[in-house]
Amino acid sequence: MRRPSRLPHLSRLSRPSRLSRLLVALAGVLLTAGGLTVPSALPTASAAEPTAAAPAATAAPPVLRAHGNKLVDAAGNTRRLLGVNRSGGEFACVQGWGFFDGPVDDASVRAIADWKANTVRIPLNEECWLGTGNIDPRYGGANYRAAIDELVQRVQKHGMTPVVELHWSHGQYTGNSAGCHDVHASCQKPMPNARYTPEFWTSVARTYKNDPEVVFDLFNEPYPDRATPTTADAWTCWRDGGRCPGIGYEVAGMQDLLDAVRATGARNLVLAAGIAYANDLSGWLRHAPRDPARNLAAAWHVYNFNTCADEDCWNRTLAPVAARVPLVAGEIGENTCSHGFIDRVMKWFDDRGLSYLGWTWNAWDCSSGPALISSYDGTPTPFGIGLRDHLRALDT
Repeated sequence: MRRPSRLPHLSRLSRPSRLSRLLVALAGVLLTAGGLTVPSALPTASAAEPTAAAPAATAAPPVLRAHGNKLVDAAGNTRRLLGVNRSGGEFACVQGWGFFDGPVDDASVRAIADWKANTVRIPLNEECWLGTGNIDPRYGGANYRAAIDELVQRVQKHGMTPVVELHWSHGQYTGNSAGCHDVHASCQKPMPNARYTPEFWTSVARTYKNDPEVVFDLFNEPYPDRATPTTADAWTCWRDGGRCPGIGYEVAGMQDLLDAVRATGARNLVLAAGIAYANDLSGWLRHAPRDPARNLAAAWHVYNFNTCADEDCWNRTLAPVAARVPLVAGEIGENTCSHGFIDRVMKWFDDRGLSYLGWTWNAWDCSSGPALISSYDGTPTPFGIGLRDHLRALDT
């Protein structure tokens, strides 16, 4: 899912020193980031708040590994990723008006933690991260990477796992279900591209390879099945890339992207989503990329309007995957402005000890799409009440 339209509220982040990142990762020192600046300003360093005003220390999120079909921490304890998506980083920058949609300051991230979430998934834009020529320099390259990194640090500071994922990418696609005809990363594309996406993941992996708490989600919602003649062709394209039928640009497959990550030495947990907008995992086990680090999990998305949106389909297609590898529902949601559907999803996943993340922590009108909140102080929509109350009950 994505929210492509421009919204009026722009937020900016300041950039802490690299030393502060190392202190956070290695010694658990918590720094309070600086305030927001006006949209036209470039990021500047800000001083930490006085020690006396600092909040109580929060335990750092665990370093997660795939062990059989579970996620475990360093002590071997089973863990689940339970939380929300924070949309905005995929579209504001390419539209030329900011980094995020709404605030991502300390108070807004603390509000997520107050729901008892332990994970925040952060959608990214590859052209903004790499700073390609079509991106306003104020919102691309080093400035974009600094803004994303500051949000990652804030998520960690509040004890939550950051999941960085590639949402919008380069490549002109004009076929079935095209989100746009633009070659640039201004909408969802059916598959990642060979031109920029391996470079993107090389850069992201180098940035976070010494920060193994950060999880990598390779590509948001692949849909090669809408372009290729058969489902078998789609799964081959998904894994191997190359010249896929119906897709006009050279594709980078999941194996290409995983290879790019591991070539940097990064051993972080990696998620790979299936086809049909991540709603189909029927061929995932047969086509899973080879991971020398053995730290790979399957990702799946579900909304009430998807094809695989009932327990019968989940039992047939998800259960076999979940029996072999960790399974993370990277997006769950419904367009009813209520929570009856996600209640069913969460029960099915709870019964099997699996992970899920609600879409999305953005103050949008939930009647126009799945929005969990009406205010960044954490005030839930009727849809969000279901996720919030469920996460709090699990924590209790």
